[in-house]
Amino acid sequence: MSDWIDAEGYRANVGIVLMRDNGEVFLGQRTGKRGWQFPQGGVRQGEPVEQALYRELEEEIGLARPQVTLVGSTADWIRYDLPKRYVRRGRGPTCIGQKQRWFLLKLAVPEAVVDFKFTNTNEPEFDGWRWANYWEPVREVIYFKRPVYVRMLTELSAAAFPAGAPPLPEWWQAEAAAVEN
Repeated sequence: MSDWIDAEGYRANVGIVLMRDNGEVFLGQRTGKRGWQFPQGGVRQGEPVEQALYRELEEEIGLARPQVTLVGSTADWIRYDLPKRYVRRGRGPTCIGQKQRWFLLKLAVPEAVVDFKFTNTNEPEFDGWRWANYWEPVREVIYFKRPVYVRMLTELSAAAFPAGAPPLPEWWQAEAAAVEN
């Protein structure tokens, strides 16, 4: 089954923000690269988005549905365009970017029993991981995804921290301003 690319050229994708009790979030290190990002992956043609969420969770970091609790999601798709050098042509429909639905999950099991595995697929996305401050991933992800991370983390912060989100870092205003331009 192939990934779903819409008529405008955007590949449907789910993004996963996995949070532990202290408010830190999971960041995976891209296999063979320096970049860090949240788990994410394509939605297959005809696949319900929530089903894609749990499939990607297991494929990318080895967690099963009972090990997490769904806390929230973005209200709608968040789109980004790929830089021209990343656009793949000639293999099916041209994909110019991604439209993502983001989901906030919390660990539902003790952290001591969690074993992040990156071997649930033939092509693992990550070869390392760490916990990070809630806002930090904006500075860690590749530049063209930063506006998505600003928007998504801002939108999910109320669900993540019902009593009030942690203070924004000093650099946040510059990143948020870049999103608006």
